[in-house]
Amino acid sequence: MIANRPWLHGFLDLCLLAMLAERADYGYGLAQRLAEAGVADVPGGTLYPALLRLEQQGLALPSWAPSEAGPRRKYYEITDAGRETLAAQAQEWTRFRDGVDMLISTVVPR
Repeated sequence: MIANRPWLHGFLDLCLLAMLAERADYGYGLAQRLAEAGVADVPGGTLYPALLRLEQQGLALPSWAPSEAGPRRKYYEITDAGRETLAAQAQEWTRFRDGVDMLISTVVPR
C-alpha cells in the first residue's frame, strides 16, 4: 500500500500509539511494522513529524539507545496519557470503521 493515501494522516497517530503500547520502538522499526501490517509504506517525512507531534502532546516519551549497527537510535515509548488517548481513539475508530463498512457493504462485493 502506498503512503500517500489521503486517509493515512487520519489514523497514523492511532497506529503509532497502538504499536508503542505493544513495545517501545524507533522510527524505522515503526515504519517496518506499519508496512508489515499492510497499513502503508510511510515515508520519513510523514512518520517523524507524527512522532514529534506525539512527543509534544505528551503521548510518547523519547529516549536514546545504542544500536548494534550504526548510530544510536531514538526510541519512543507510550506514556499514561498516550494509553488514555489510544483507548479513546480506538473507540472512535471502531465506530467510524463500522459506519464505513455498513455504507459500502451493500454496494461493494466482498
